[in-house]
Amino acid sequence: MPLSEHEQRMLEQLEQALVAEDPKFASSMEGTRRGGPTRLRWIIGIVGVLVGLGLVLVGIQTTMWVGAAGFAVMVAAVAFALTPPRRGQLAVVRNDGSTGPTSSGRKQKSGSGFMDKLDNRWDRRGQDGWN
Repeated sequence: MPLSEHEQRMLEQLEQALVAEDPKFASSMEGTRRGGPTRLRWIIGIVGVLVGLGLVLVGIQTTMWVGAAGFAVMVAAVAFALTPPRRGQLAVVRNDGSTGPTSSGRKQKSGSGFMDKLDNRWDRRGQDGWN
């Protein structure tokens, strides 16, 4: 069902407000597909279901394990077709609130983790005379 003119204007106003409020987030959302999987994922899913169905039919004539493998192929093909594709890399939220790509092989700076804070609190306990 298409949107009415009023709804389209409201949607455009919301988009403009989003761009004005958070341009970085708006630019990251630009060009992403709303909805479901891409056409290629659908085609691969359909072909996988047909191959799995063929294996199930062959399994009826031969052995149960071939049919079970065919069923597994069908389930995997449907799951592949219905899951959205991954885009980009995982990002890390930094202390200042910005996001960026994960650091490969680099360790976070000391004192920022939960366990480091607990260790510091434990050390201070002995210094403050909480014994």
